[in-house]
Amino acid sequence: MKIKNATAVVTGGARGIGYAIAESFAHEGAKVALIDLRAVDLERAAAKLRETGVEVRCYAADVTAELQVEKAMRDIADDFGSLDVLINNAGIVQDGLLLKVKDGELQGKLSLERWQSVINVNLTGVFLCGREAAANMVRLNNRGVIINISSVSRHGNAGQTNYSAAKAGVQSMAVVWAKELARFGIRAAAIAPGFTRTDILTSMKPETLERMIAPVPVGRLGEASEIASAAMFIVANDFFNGRCLDVDGGLRL
Repeated sequence: MKIKNATAVVTGGARGIGYAIAESFAHEGAKVALIDLRAVDLERAAAKLRETGVEVRCYAADVTAELQVEKAMRDIADDFGSLDVLINNAGIVQDGLLLKVKDGELQGKLSLERWQSVINVNLTGVFLCGREAAANMVRLNNRGVIINISSVSRHGNAGQTNYSAAKAGVQSMAVVWAKELARFGIRAAAIAPGFTRTDILTSMKPETLERMIAPVPVGRLGEASEIASAAMFIVANDFFNGRCLDVDGGLRL
């Protein structure tokens, strides 16, 4: 797919990896639609992106709310007259061990609330956004690409029952969508970042970061721009479909 003049939708696009992906698309001449929770964050991000000279619009929406997602995706399709790319990036982290045990005594459990909040955003939100983006692509007779942002944690990372389950799920959904949507000219794929430099990671204690980086063969954190490059590759390569692109520096959990 040609990126120039395509309409690219990025959820969680106001910061971090989402913003880096939106920025890459803008620099290649794509029109950009940002979806995030807070209007103030969206406008701040959009103002920077507009410096590239491309059309950028903001849509404040909760990806876990079906009616909000339906409206946002339809508004994007109508406002731009097309919907070509969806980057399903919005996600949260709420880590916790399944059980906390000390001296043989159970001290605590991963709460249903923590489980559900991560599943709602990271799995159900991806489902809703993917479904509605695909529906509008079909309505507009658009060929399109849907990319779900998974994670190296999809292989199973201690302390991340909820996050690992969700990230494994969004990869699997991309495989299913690639099979189901091919007849409409829509491709689907996933990207699985490893530990990537974001505000959350860089705010950690140096010793914690060192422990995270130690098992990474390339010896460093990934950069958000490197995840963005992977997204650009998938969109531009019309033969890439139904697969997950690992961008993790060689890390294997």
